[in-house]
Amino acid sequence: MSKTGEFDREDGVAVMRTPPIVSSEEWEAARERLLVKEKAHTRAGDALAAERRRMPWTEVEKTYRFDGPQGAMSLADLFEGRRQLIVYRAFFEPGVLGWPDNACRGCSLVADQVAHLAHLNARDTTLAYVSRAPQADIARLKAQKGWTMPWYTLTDGFDADFGVDLWHGHNVFIRVGERIFRTYFINVRGDEALGTTWQFLDATPLGRQETWEDSPEGYPQSPPYKWWNWHDLYVPEATTDPEWAAVSDAGVASFRALEGSAKP
Repeated sequence: MSKTGEFDREDGVAVMRTPPIVSSEEWEAARERLLVKEKAHTRAGDALAAERRRMPWTEVEKTYRFDGPQGAMSLADLFEGRRQLIVYRAFFEPGVLGWPDNACRGCSLVADQVAHLAHLNARDTTLAYVSRAPQADIARLKAQKGWTMPWYTLTDGFDADFGVDLWHGHNVFIRVGERIFRTYFINVRGDEALGTTWQFLDATPLGRQETWEDSPEGYPQSPPYKWWNWHDLYVPEATTDPEWAAVSDAGVASFRALEGSAKP
């Protein structure tokens, strides 16, 4: 290896021109310079999510029908009693590469990235997948791949009406009483980023529902970190465990000391 960071080859293949090789002190200095831009990128993402929370809503006026493990279901049923719903249109059906043994490779990669849904559910949000495959095939595929998200069968024009008849995408909805509204839509490369609890919540109209967020007046919010729990121990309307509150408070204090910022 040369001092410029090039890895020499003897097989006639061009060398890989890597960045310079430096001391640990120089590396730390370079990281600190880049960290300034990374923090700006994070804050820009926060601001973008705040704009999403102020996006206008459009009411869903048509009735849609899906098939689920227990039979016919409405769009309202897909919420599973929660306030928010994210619906991903996955391509698993006749005519798609991989059928009937596998779903679309890209959609399968997206499914592999989905975090444990208990954390999302704890923020009053449901994630559901929809495809045109029959329920028996969907159940078989989920068992084969180890996927646990709710997955329903499309039976009508829902996919065409919401821009996912020809390509994948995440549609976001909120329920107010008996009324359902579409609030956002993410597709193409935007789908690449989704998978963690935080990214899903940032796409919703209520956001992470934490006090540091810039949200419209009256939106539900609670202190950051306090609502976290082990995924198998969430209890609806539970109060914060005092020991965890102390741990999270200490963490917040450490973050603020490191960043010089009041944000988590």
